[in-house]
This record gives sequence, C-alpha cells and structure tokens, in this order.
Amino acid sequence: MHSFRRLIGVWLFAVSAALAFSATPSDQTRFLGITNFSNFTRSINGNSVTLTSRPIKTPVFWNEFVLSWNATAPSGTSLRLEVQALQPGHKTKFYTMGIWSEDAHERTSVRDQKDADGDVHADTLVLKQKAAGVVVSITLNTTPGQPEPKLKFLGLSFLDKTVKVAPLAPNRAAWGKILDVRELSQNSYPQEKGWCSPTSLSMVLGTWSKRLNRPEMFLDVPEVAESIYDPNFGGTGNWPFNTAFAGKFPGMRAYVTRFSDISELEDWIVAGLPVIISAPYNLLAPGRNATGYGHLTVCIGFTENGDVVINDPATNLKKGQHVRHIYKRADVEHAWSTSHHTVYLVYPEGTKLPRDRFGHWDSAPAAMSRQLLSPRKML
Repeated sequence: MHSFRRLIGVWLFAVSAALAFSATPSDQTRFLGITNFSNFTRSINGNSVTLTSRPIKTPVFWNEFVLSWNATAPSGTSLRLEVQALQPGHKTKFYTMGIWSEDAHERTSVRDQKDADGDVHADTLVLKQKAAGVVVSITLNTTPGQPEPKLKFLGLSFLDKTVKVAPLAPNRAAWGKILDVRELSQNSYPQEKGWCSPTSLSMVLGTWSKRLNRPEMFLDVPEVAESIYDPNFGGTGNWPFNTAFAGKFPGMRAYVTRFSDISELEDWIVAGLPVIISAPYNLLAPGRNATGYGHLTVCIGFTENGDVVINDPATNLKKGQHVRHIYKRADVEHAWSTSHHTVYLVYPEGTKLPRDRFGHWDSAPAAMSRQLLSPRKML
C-alpha cells in the first residue's frame, strides 16, 4: 500500500509539473488598462469624490497585484487608491495601494494593513489565496477653492506566482540594436540614497523630452527623487509613485506591469522604446556584493549575440565607469526574475506599441474597460 501511494504521489507530481510547464505567459500575468470611468459609481462626501468600479472579473487567477495610475493632483489635492480582492465565496477588505499627491506631505504608502487574507508590501498587494476579481476605489480629495484632481488612467497588473512558463523564443530583430537614451549616474549626487529608480526615470523622461521637444520633462535626478519620495517606504523605490510622476505630464502614459522574459524586452527595443526593469544590482553581474535592496535600470538594447545593453544608474563616473553596461543575457534573466519581471513602461499616448502577444501591456484599454466593467457574476 505504501508503495502504491508513493507511486500515485510521483504520478501526481509529474502531472502537476507537466501542467505547470504547459501554461502560457497569458496564464501567468495579465494587464488591464482603464481610461473610461463612466461606469464607476460616483459618490460625494464634502470635498471628496469617490469613484468605485463594478466588480471586475480578472483574466487570470492572481495572488499579486500592482495598481498604477496617471493623474494630476496639484497642491491641495490628493488621490487615495484602494482595492478589494474578490475570491471564490469571499471578499477581502479594501486595501490602500497608495495616497498620491504632488505635495510631498500628502504622498505616502500605507503600512500595517496585514490581515488573514494578505498584506500590502509598499506597492504590491500579496494574497494568501488566489482571487478571481477585483473592485477598485479612488477617492479624489481637494480643498475649498482648489480644482478636483483629474484621473486619466488606471493600470491593473495581475500575477499568479505559482504558474511557471517555458522561455520564449528570442526576437533576434533586436540583436545589434541600441537606442539613444540619456545617461545618468545616481552616484553623481552626494545626497543620493538608493536613487536608482528616479535616475532611471530621469533617463527615460529625458529621452522623450529630446524626441518630443518637451523641455519640461528634461529633469535633474534630485527633482524627480523629491517628487516621488515615499516616507513610509523610506525612499524613492515605490514602483507606482515613479510611474505616476511620469504619467502626470500631458500626453504621457506610464505604468507598472510584468513581462514573461527577455523576448518581450526585445519586442520593445525593436519598436524603439526603452524599458525600465527591476533587477537586483548584485545579480546582474556575478561576484558583486548583495545590497539587500532592489535595483532599477534601463534596458536600451542588445548586442549582436543577444546580451543585454543597460544604462545602469549604479555607476561611479569618477572611477572611469560608463553608465552603459553590457550584461550577460542569462544574468539579466536571473536577476530580473526575482521581481517577477517587473517593468516601468513610459511613452507618449498614441505610441505604436509592439504586438501584445500575451496581454502584458496597455494594448487595448478601451475595449477591455467596456468588457470588464459590465456587471458579472463573480466566481
């Protein structure tokens, strides 16, 4: 009997493994973009207006969620962004994903939200059990005499951490292509403290400033760092705060999402679009000392043999180092996988994006909004 049970256990393990590796990238992570809020319920309470979505049936079961937003929230205004996970037979509480304002004293993530269902790790909702849907609520706060903040975009990134997928075939059209992207080092600023994210963002915004002749986006790193600083996080690495800052500029779209692997980075390079990736510094090149923190860099291209060309903010120019680095493809994949292939995508609205093979970026926000905000029976 014990031998039979052991054989059954081995068989079940083999079947589970086969099913896991037969999954596609669309089963692992998906992204929804929303620009039409007409189906959101609108309620007014004094100087606050709350927009609440209908239940959204998500394209995948998920246990990690990142919410991005693009809005204008000038002095005297703020947005409070909350989300409720819908699990089979159960609704979680509303978790606060961030309080956003262009005023530094209003802007913060929210700590101590852990309960039996999950927790918010600064910018990411992590659940103990998978969910099948979500409700999003945004409260627009203002003060007398100030205009209401304007919400123009929501980005919803869903991840099932249990799903494993096989590597994609490389897009060799990107090999040998390197984009002209502004180069900056976070170590050029004596006051810097973990400024890899605002430095990467400054590089990409500066590149779009040059391409579009938009001088207001050609910013020095300290200004960007001050504009995204999160006191509860204790730094400038809050992912959606970075993209919210970039997305506040008229005509710009910016959000956090997850890719499957380097093949999708190659798709974006072929399209001429740099991508900010989250990959620990010590893992990008073996032998470096572990920092204990995450790291943001800018993927700007590929070598002729498929290695990754990256503008790395963690560069010491005084030692003769260059911002542009070449990292081994396998090392980048290993490092980047620790964040589940998290990226910042920053580009002008209306940009022709790469073909979205797996639903990983904002390829059809209007159609998705109409489909997913209609009344649904939740699982």
